[in-house]
Amino acid sequence: MLTASRPPQLKTVLIAAGAVLTLAMGVRHGFGFWLQPISQAYGWTRETFSLAMALQNLMWGAFAPFAGMAADRFGTARVVIVGALCYAGGLLWMATVAQPTLFVIGSGVLIGAALACTAFGAVSGIIGRTAPEHRRSWAFGISSAASSFGQFVMMPVEQQMISITGWQTAFYLLAALVALVMLPMAFGLREMPVQKAGGSEQSILEATREAFAYRPFLLLVAGYFVCGFQVVFIGVHMPSYLKDKGIMDPGVAVMALALIGLFNIFGSYYAGKLGGMLPKRYLLSSIYITRAVVISLFLLAPLTNWSVYVFACAMGLLWLSTVPLTNGVIAGIFGVKYLSMLSGFVFFSHQVGSFLGVWLGGFLFTRDGNYNTVWGITIALGIFAALINLPINEKAIVRQPQPALA
Repeated sequence: MLTASRPPQLKTVLIAAGAVLTLAMGVRHGFGFWLQPISQAYGWTRETFSLAMALQNLMWGAFAPFAGMAADRFGTARVVIVGALCYAGGLLWMATVAQPTLFVIGSGVLIGAALACTAFGAVSGIIGRTAPEHRRSWAFGISSAASSFGQFVMMPVEQQMISITGWQTAFYLLAALVALVMLPMAFGLREMPVQKAGGSEQSILEATREAFAYRPFLLLVAGYFVCGFQVVFIGVHMPSYLKDKGIMDPGVAVMALALIGLFNIFGSYYAGKLGGMLPKRYLLSSIYITRAVVISLFLLAPLTNWSVYVFACAMGLLWLSTVPLTNGVIAGIFGVKYLSMLSGFVFFSHQVGSFLGVWLGGFLFTRDGNYNTVWGITIALGIFAALINLPINEKAIVRQPQPALA
């Protein structure tokens, strides 16, 4: 049932992957709304919940290469089903476990594994293998836009769920939604049992060694660390930051996060489209330096509802626009046979950055009483990422032909 008898159609893959990404990323982006109600209910500091979110991101990255290997080897459909079950289980765990250590470890492992199996790394391989080369960057852009649509749609939904039903019941409802949507969509991601890739035949170990010995790959890894640090710090801590600064209406934070999702639909789509026409390394560098400028202007300008909305729109254009470009560079250099796995390795770096961004946000706030230091780190990292993406060589790697067997 989970193996296709013929090659999947690109339209079917994009619809199914888009639905999975919409829900996986939409639910995940809303976790910041639970920071204050859970902390207040259990008498925790912000650092406790922040550590849980940080561990989720770290485990997401740690599981991503293995989820990618499984998707490349056994098919994306099986991996998405496992991810959907882990996602529902993780949401139920967050609703019921009140002991802080168990909350942090359980939610971190379950949600982290779920995201590894349902987000970009797991589905990038089937998209790359299904889309023709000239449309590959565009297809990655479509999938990234779908995840942004999820953020736009789910932000107000999750906030209203918490307001109307309470934070625990909201988790129960989301767990049911995840199971009801993701499990059927997995069947649209079935692949044929044997996947042939052009070029020399490699083992998983050989492909891994090749990638980590190649300098452009290492530069991508370093740049993606910065992406994770920036977006997850902002996504999780923005509602609390605005409240600390005197913007008490929770609707402002909801609108800001929704605007990020809305504008990232366009940012991701056009990043993927431009990636098929312009050097991806220059586009990546431009995204990172522009992020640093936008964050700096936001901090320097007077804080009002409208300055928050303008910041959200600008960041939205830059939010996940790195994803189609990064996956496109990986596919262009190494091919698509092990694309999910290699994307998973790069994404692990992204999630190490996410871990530090969300955890440092909580830790330094607890220490200093403000987010000033973390904002400064975020700007400096944007400049760093802009510089290291410039020298990336996007040309396909040249492999030695395999010796003929006697």
